[in-house]
Amino acid sequence: MAVFAIYGATGHTGRLVTAELLARGKDVIVSGRDPIALAELGQARVMAAPLDDPGALRALAEAADVIIHCAGPFGTTGLPVATAAVEGGCHYVDHSVEVHFVKQLFDTFPERAQRAGITMLPSVSFYGGLGDLLAGAVARDISDIDRVTVAYAVHNWKMTHGAVETARLLFADTDRIGFEDGAPRYGFVEPRNAIFAFPPPVGPRAMIAPVPFPETVTVPRHVRTKAVEAQLTARTFEEEQAFSSENVAADERAASEFTITAQVLGAHGAAAGNLRGRDLWLAAAAASVEAAVRLTEGAAKSGVASAGEAFDSTEFLTTLADRGIFTLELPEQK
Repeated sequence: MAVFAIYGATGHTGRLVTAELLARGKDVIVSGRDPIALAELGQARVMAAPLDDPGALRALAEAADVIIHCAGPFGTTGLPVATAAVEGGCHYVDHSVEVHFVKQLFDTFPERAQRAGITMLPSVSFYGGLGDLLAGAVARDISDIDRVTVAYAVHNWKMTHGAVETARLLFADTDRIGFEDGAPRYGFVEPRNAIFAFPPPVGPRAMIAPVPFPETVTVPRHVRTKAVEAQLTARTFEEEQAFSSENVAADERAASEFTITAQVLGAHGAAAGNLRGRDLWLAAAAASVEAAVRLTEGAAKSGVASAGEAFDSTEFLTTLADRGIFTLELPEQK
């Protein structure tokens, strides 16, 4: 039986990932930096691995078939765990939202991952990963694509401590990565006022545009387009509880509501698709678990890939929708 290691298992996402794996009858190792907190999880297999202990991290990788990395911010935590996965010869899936870290994996790890015979999938999470998959599913029958917009409408998001720290880093970063005119674009981008027309019942909403999510790096890897942009409802960060909910109970944190729309505009047509649901944290956990399970079954070639590049986007999202993680609306395929 394949062994799944969860790094950052004591956090909210890590606990959800662990629960998803156990519900599917998988063999898990819980891991992270704090051995006392890990022991309190009550799991049979525990391996503490501080980020500054390469030996412990490699031992974790050697004991597992795949690591699901849940402990951000990934600008700090990502490289040690990803390096251990390559050196230990185990697949790697993470929940990173930081676009610079995602790009670093694509730039520096492909040959190492191929030599190790493993697959590395960054940003298989709510922001970034689901948008990447949805964009791929919507774009599949459209040619000469001018622009892909991935728009997130999120209400009642209660962020964890790690999410708060990540959000602060993302929006303080002036070295943005965009995708325009068929090529990456680097440097500061002044956010603009935008209105995005979500389908009813959400409707048109004021947006932060662009937001520095990974779609600008991941989507062009499998969708031929001239431009990619991610947007987020402005109200998401205006809601009082967003930055003041680090210590709420898990059931309160599950009360978020979301719609993700991927809009694809081409020279000869346009299309859009939607994901709608509750509890974005659960959606993120379910996506990473589904990806990790597929890697252990040999569903993707070795190297570094986005979720939409590694898997059939429509089939992947349909699998999650059939499990009740969200509802999925896609244009009819030709």
